Amino acid sequence: MLRTPGAWTFLLPGFAARQPFAMLTIGIVLLVQHTTGSFGSAGAVAAVTGVSMAFFAPQGGRLADRFGQRAVLVPGVLLHTVSVAALIALALAGAPLWALFAAAVPTGASVPQIGPMVRSRWAAVLGGTAGTGGSGGVSPLLPTAAAFESVTDEFTFVIGPVLATALCTGVHPAAGLIAEAALTLAGGLLFAAQRRTQPKPGARGAGASAEPRTSALSVPGVRVLAVAFLGIGSVFGGMQVSLTAFADEIGAPGVNGLLYGIFAAGNMLAGIVCGAVAWRTGPRRRLLLGYAGLTLAASALWAVHSVALLAGLGLLVGLCIAPALITGYTLVESLVPASARTEAFTWLTGAVALGQAAAVTVAGRLADSYGASAGFVVPLVGTALALATVVALRSRLAPRASGRVAARGMSHRVPVTVD
Repeated sequence: MLRTPGAWTFLLPGFAARQPFAMLTIGIVLLVQHTTGSFGSAGAVAAVTGVSMAFFAPQGGRLADRFGQRAVLVPGVLLHTVSVAALIALALAGAPLWALFAAAVPTGASVPQIGPMVRSRWAAVLGGTAGTGGSGGVSPLLPTAAAFESVTDEFTFVIGPVLATALCTGVHPAAGLIAEAALTLAGGLLFAAQRRTQPKPGARGAGASAEPRTSALSVPGVRVLAVAFLGIGSVFGGMQVSLTAFADEIGAPGVNGLLYGIFAAGNMLAGIVCGAVAWRTGPRRRLLLGYAGLTLAASALWAVHSVALLAGLGLLVGLCIAPALITGYTLVESLVPASARTEAFTWLTGAVALGQAAAVTVAGRLADSYGASAGFVVPLVGTALALATVVALRSRLAPRASGRVAARGMSHRVPVTVD
């Protein structure tokens, strides 16, 4: 897969450009909590950012499918940099909460959707719709690329929160957001400069020329996956705020980055395993089993009160997230026409952001009023509600056509059942 012509030209800048995504929420929480003294206010500002991203990201994905990634990305990263700078200045100046909300809206709306764009580039170079042409057929390496991208996403959640926390606690409360804006600007512009591998505007993929253009959200399976990803977002948001509150309660703010890094490391390790295992069960069943495991692991977070136990349980929760994420992104390839896949990926990314936004708000209020343990209830409730929905609507996750195949190991395919 890594020997695919042109792959490294978008992988390296894509990795740098997606790193800030994992730094933004925790950077906002730490800065606003420092300036206001309230986890509730910090969570609310972060939530506005997440909600804004959730609503605007799919529109950006649709525009990227139609006009090209560069046309959307360049103005987006410039706006994001200016918006983050305004948010930092207002927070440090002690501006009222409504002013922080006003700055949070464009900050979230302009978050560059690098992960979905990289996934679309993999589909383009492996499926024959890149700017310079392609193989003319869909490669069996696509499932491998899906697993690789999920592992890369999780790796950013190992580095990003730890880096942002270290900068905010060791350098300056605004240093995490400053680094986020700088990385977004540099990485985003470098990624946008790689024109040869970007999908052709309006490309529909090999053998898909007769497919009508449609919104990804009109596909029932995408709506079900969006609910599942909302629950995953509740885990990310609930963990970020609650771990920060826990570290504050025990008088060791620096341990927050360590605990969240362990949680994210579990996520990354599970992603590596998921990409390497020769699965004999279909993706729909894997999603249900993985999500049930995630809900079970999250159910005990509220009862843990020691650093060692919380680290161990956080690792377990992280291990359970990757199977659901990878399976969800893999299902998109069988559910959504090629002409709407960037939009589909951004809907799922936006769902994570929306779930995260709701979680940081609720967990922040609970942590302010009842302590960190109450905040850990949020991941349990979010995943339980999402699991119930996915189980009830699992029939909508059937692929668009029969005869789909799934990844076997890292480079082979074997027929599998839909379930």
